[in-house]
Amino acid sequence: MRSLSIKLTLAFLVVGIAGAALVALLVGMRTRIEFSSFVDSQSHVDMTTALAAYYEENGGWTNLNEFIHRDSAFRFHDNRLIVLDNDNIVLYGLGPERDGQPYPYDNVPPSLPIEVNGATVGQLIMEPDDNYKVPPSQFSPEDSFLRNVNIAAAISAGIAGLFALVLGLLLARTLTRPIRELTAVTQSMAEGKLGQQVNVRSRDEIGELAHSFNQMSQDLADASRLRKQMTADIAHDLRTPLTVLRGYTEGLKKGTLAGSEKLFNIMHEEVLLLQHLVEDLRTLSLADAGELKLNKRPIDPKALLERTGLAYIMQAEEKGLALRVEAPSNLPAIHVDGERMTQVLNNVVSNALRYTSSGEIVLSGAVANSDIRLEVRDTGAGIPTEELPFIFNRFYRADQSRHRTVDGASGLGLAIAKAIVEAHEGKITAVSQPGAGTTFVITLPRYVRGNE
Repeated sequence: MRSLSIKLTLAFLVVGIAGAALVALLVGMRTRIEFSSFVDSQSHVDMTTALAAYYEENGGWTNLNEFIHRDSAFRFHDNRLIVLDNDNIVLYGLGPERDGQPYPYDNVPPSLPIEVNGATVGQLIMEPDDNYKVPPSQFSPEDSFLRNVNIAAAISAGIAGLFALVLGLLLARTLTRPIRELTAVTQSMAEGKLGQQVNVRSRDEIGELAHSFNQMSQDLADASRLRKQMTADIAHDLRTPLTVLRGYTEGLKKGTLAGSEKLFNIMHEEVLLLQHLVEDLRTLSLADAGELKLNKRPIDPKALLERTGLAYIMQAEEKGLALRVEAPSNLPAIHVDGERMTQVLNNVVSNALRYTSSGEIVLSGAVANSDIRLEVRDTGAGIPTEELPFIFNRFYRADQSRHRTVDGASGLGLAIAKAIVEAHEGKITAVSQPGAGTTFVITLPRYVRGNE
């Protein structure tokens, strides 16, 4: 059951049905008992009236057995009926051998008097195994019946209300337990304890909230960790060229080093590295803030691939690699910022050149449903499976020593590529097999006229 509204509706329905059923059951049972008592009571009154009429008509109790056996109302209660006279002499009910004998028990059970002209001439007893109870003298049988039914209804309503309260408490506890857990963990996170998780107990809206909270908590913890790591990496990457520049400038200042073209070239390269790192950081910060400016226009994907291939063909040949472009000439256009997408392809191709020592690098393009798919495939060393999910993280390098590579790469190239592609509403992924090469896949929406 995945909907909280359905759960609440069913919970209220269960409580209502359970309460109504319990009231109906209890009231029905009690009503049947009281109605039976009412019928018996009314029947007993009718029998005392009939006995009184018999006594008055016959001037006594002569042949009473024959009269009782002949009357259907008496026959219905025959096995429970006892009739005594004023002296507690048995007239009927304990067997023929007891007729005319004194009542054999010390205590006479509750009875109804048989009155003739205001005088009591006998009494009617019902054996105690029936449901009849002689009502208090201040209540008539009708009043007693209604009074007992009302009392039964009130008691049943009270029991049903108590049952509904207990059931409601159990349901409320079930629904609010995950919310209380979320509240406790949220307060703990507010104190700086990131990364905490709560149990996902259901698949309804609260379960989805718990799942989203766990994801958010984990993302915050990862972001905090990455921020600290990024700060350390930036400091490391800035410190290296600054240390080189400081060493050379101090040597020049003290006169221990003589100025030369070679020295100035080295210092210039370090400044360029600093400038490149700062520009990369600026690009990422703009992308994070959603302020990365894009000058979009329709561009032929094949031309974009060929432009990148020409830029790196010399480097590939120097390493003994084949670099080629495979794309049909009729590829639909894409609506992108040409310079930014060139930067993406440059970052990916330079990364392929860095880790490919033999074989080839292929730049290809194809149509994929409503998108255009650009690929950069190499035959390099590949990326270990456990490291593949992290290659687009900032400053991530498979070499965790974090030393700068020979070409001075900052570790931000793939992170920038991802940020630029996502700014174009596209997606970049990587598929790799260690020892068999890597394929970077860039998916971009095709250009539709009128959607500029």
